[in-house]
Amino acid sequence: MREGPHDHVIEAEQAALGAMLLSSAVITDITAVLTPGDYYRPAHEIIHRAITTLHEQDQPTDPITVAAYLTQTGDLHRIGGASYLHHLVQQVPTASNGEYYAAIARDAADNRRLDATGMRLSHRARTGELTADDSRAEALAALEAAEQRTWTDPTPLGDGGTLPGFPVDALPQWMRDQVVALAEFTQTPPDMAATMGLAALSTTAGGRVHFQIRPGWVEQSNLYLVCAMPPASRKSDVFAPMTAPIYRIEEELAQQARPAIIEAQTAKETAEAEVDALLAKARKGDAVERQHLVAEATAARMLAEEIHVPPTPRLTVSGDITPEPLTHLLATHRCLAALSPEGDLFDIIAGRYSARPNLGVFLQAHKGERLQTDRITRDQPTIDRPALTIGVTPQPSVLQDLASAPGARDRGLLARFLYSLPPSNLGFRKIRTQPIPDTVSGTYDARLEAMVRTFTDLPDPVTIPLTAQADAVVERLQEEVELKLRPDQPLSHVKDWAGKLVGATVRIAGLLHLADRITNGWGEPVNAECVERAAAIAAYYTAHALAVFDLIAADPAADDAQHILDWLRRPKQNGTHRTTVKRRDVVASLRRFRGRTDTIDPALNLLEEHGYLRADTPSSPGGKGRSATITFRVHPTLKNQPDVP
Repeated sequence: MREGPHDHVIEAEQAALGAMLLSSAVITDITAVLTPGDYYRPAHEIIHRAITTLHEQDQPTDPITVAAYLTQTGDLHRIGGASYLHHLVQQVPTASNGEYYAAIARDAADNRRLDATGMRLSHRARTGELTADDSRAEALAALEAAEQRTWTDPTPLGDGGTLPGFPVDALPQWMRDQVVALAEFTQTPPDMAATMGLAALSTTAGGRVHFQIRPGWVEQSNLYLVCAMPPASRKSDVFAPMTAPIYRIEEELAQQARPAIIEAQTAKETAEAEVDALLAKARKGDAVERQHLVAEATAARMLAEEIHVPPTPRLTVSGDITPEPLTHLLATHRCLAALSPEGDLFDIIAGRYSARPNLGVFLQAHKGERLQTDRITRDQPTIDRPALTIGVTPQPSVLQDLASAPGARDRGLLARFLYSLPPSNLGFRKIRTQPIPDTVSGTYDARLEAMVRTFTDLPDPVTIPLTAQADAVVERLQEEVELKLRPDQPLSHVKDWAGKLVGATVRIAGLLHLADRITNGWGEPVNAECVERAAAIAAYYTAHALAVFDLIAADPAADDAQHILDWLRRPKQNGTHRTTVKRRDVVASLRRFRGRTDTIDPALNLLEEHGYLRADTPSSPGGKGRSATITFRVHPTLKNQPDVP
């Protein structure tokens, strides 16, 4: 190389430049491989810079325009005149091979640099300028630089971006303070407390207050919310403070109603006993007396049936309730909430106790549709405008199980949930934290209690309209969502979920309105400011829903590959990063693959396909039969990427 490049290198430089002059479509691909400093001939570097400058200015890059540009800069004679530009174009067999020509020229440039580095190191070593360690370090740096240039940017395994945090500022002040203090005390993401806070609001008003956007469009106020967190995430520690007022008030309501229930039950039993006594007497009497006693018993039974025994007030149901009991309870109470720090409800929905899950009650109780069943084996009631709130914090894997349930996606169950998928703080938590101030928890309890008592005392559901300005904001949100539903747009693959997004936004806006004004003017129209705050929350749930649907549809190998990738990003104990890795290294270092080594090859193949790894020998068809001793080279940029906690 010290004697100059071979002819094919000069030809490759000429062909790469000619391809760019011939077709501007290949300029981006070629410049991604070949930089101005890679050319052997200085004239070629000048031409390259001229082409890229014109291209960045959206100007044509043919021989005539480049010649005119070089004339202005005074460089045309330095490159051999305009005729040399035309000569370059004639040297190109086809512009589509431009990236290949560029790679040849780039490899030659790397060889020249390595050759120059070797000569320099040899000279400095002979003169004693460098120690052996210095020479080794400089040589390794040169080799690494050359190696890095041969890699293209890897294709991400997935979206991989950091999901947004919950916009806590959009919450009412009294709930915001509770969420922030609880998240700090428990060292958990505020997303979990905020999501359960919305579930608490939905429990108080769901089905009892409706919101009218415009004539013909009315939304209920109940929400289906899920915050998926891994084990040991202190879900119960967050769930309990956010929902405690609801359970306490539910118990108080039950105790307050107990005397009236006992009185009514006693009166009914007395009336029924009187009926039984009359019937017993009728059986012993003659025909005339029997006829008279039967008439009295009939009248007494009618009076007994008119005595109504009120049910014990309920706001919630257990997190492991099955569809049939839930249907009966909704028939009795109409508005209920299924709240749980675990994912048992999802297991039941997915069909834990039945071969085919019964989704009807969960589908219809979200919208408030008339729920009617006519099964011969069960006396199921008819429910008008049922309203169910769901607030659960399962493990992420439970969502995948739910998605696999027959009909969960096709019938729209998954589309009814607002999803939160916050990162875990495990490993990064403070050990000693400040407890929640009494003033904060006391205010939260008092406001939530006021909402429960206000709305449970309503004799009939109340409908609250939106202001004209709020309706205009809703219309804008509809237009934005509509555009995102088009092919190749962010929501095109989740049309079922996105189709309910604006309605969910209105429900959130209504709950924020009630929470803001529970002590004064909650019956006034919902204003635009509440809708804007709700839109910020809806945008958060949209980003997380996209991540959840990706999780649901994910190839298991992708999850394994992500764990390997995170491991590769972490430095070794000596502070250096892995430049090569073998299959057995991964198995030995990651507990995830112990006992399931058959899953490692698909993950390694996926990383290789995405450009993170390079095997020293290609895999066999289907990625099977690869030797455990094969060495994979690791993409050099991984050491510059932060480890994902």
